[in-house]
Amino acid sequence: MKKRIVTAAILIPVLVLVTLVAPKIVAAVVWGLLLMIGVYELLYSTGLVRHPRMVLYSAVMAFATSLWSHYGANHGIALLGILVFLILLFSELMANHVKVGLDMITYCLFAGAVAPYLLSSLIRILSLASGRYLIPIPFVVAFLSDAGAYFAGSMFGKHKLAPVVSPNKTVEGVVGGLVSAMVGMLIYAVVLQLVFRYQVHYGAALLYGLLGSAVGVFGDLCFSVIKRLSGIKDFGTLIPGHGGFYDRFDSMVTVAPLMEALILLMPVVQ
Repeated sequence: MKKRIVTAAILIPVLVLVTLVAPKIVAAVVWGLLLMIGVYELLYSTGLVRHPRMVLYSAVMAFATSLWSHYGANHGIALLGILVFLILLFSELMANHVKVGLDMITYCLFAGAVAPYLLSSLIRILSLASGRYLIPIPFVVAFLSDAGAYFAGSMFGKHKLAPVVSPNKTVEGVVGGLVSAMVGMLIYAVVLQLVFRYQVHYGAALLYGLLGSAVGVFGDLCFSVIKRLSGIKDFGTLIPGHGGFYDRFDSMVTVAPLMEALILLMPVVQ
């Protein structure tokens, strides 16, 4: 617990500097590098794909996705990138179909394209006109939901949510996470109105917290299934006290794209 707190105390200021102070391209590059680490965790650390070239193709694709999200990828360029990625993966299958199976290509597509695209919602939010003020939203929802679930589950947890997949998760913890995320969004909405002089839709802020926390639990469980099936406890050791990249950002895979969609469809600020 102490190590988790110390790590958070170091990482949060770094996160603030990268997302709120540094040039936006810096955030895209840093996020792209973290996504590459995530590819290694999902493919190599789990043992799902121990093919170095296929892991490399996927890592490059993940990095490119972050940069494309920053620059607002031209449709034609994005299509060419995906096409090249597919050609490279299937070339490995055709060159050695004994060691390379279709399941490995599926894993690479998820780790190198699908998950990075969903997580790159953070870069696309940051690239919006008011991106500097909107980018904290997915972090507020995901991190406060995790914290609320942890403390509520520790103090009141009695009913297991998914005992086979994640034995420590409880219904009470989920409720605590929902409440924490909603309260956190309300507080941030007040900050946006009083400090930054935005017109705020408080109903939307509550909905962001409620739906974001709910899908965050689902994202967390999805990656817990991957770890369970792969026989590993953590994806890696990148973040002391927390594990690997996807041990910390598993819920963000679902929270970030939902927040991007809600910001576009139901803006919380004007």
